[in-house]
Amino acid sequence: MLTIIAEIRTHQAAEHRQAAFEKIIPTVLTEDGCHGYASLIDHLPTIEMQTQDENSIVMLEQWESTAHLEAHMQTAHMQQHFEATKDHVTDVKVRILESGI
Repeated sequence: MLTIIAEIRTHQAAEHRQAAFEKIIPTVLTEDGCHGYASLIDHLPTIEMQTQDENSIVMLEQWESTAHLEAHMQTAHMQQHFEATKDHVTDVKVRILESGI
């Protein structure tokens, strides 16, 4: 099982930013090998130890395998999503993690 953490930076004041990412969640959750797919933003109010970035969306994903993740990236709905959000995204950092135990 893989856990993916994708930090997506958006332009400032992009009010619609999370809605665009939440829109695809139901479709992605039906994909073969998808065991979790969630859009997260910073919790408010902040607490002392928290780093906060109002222009960041974190996608927390769980995929059965690398092959499933790669197939997900090639789906028509993801290609449409990338096209629809490309002008609002400034940077994406992806971590692909597996259990270290």
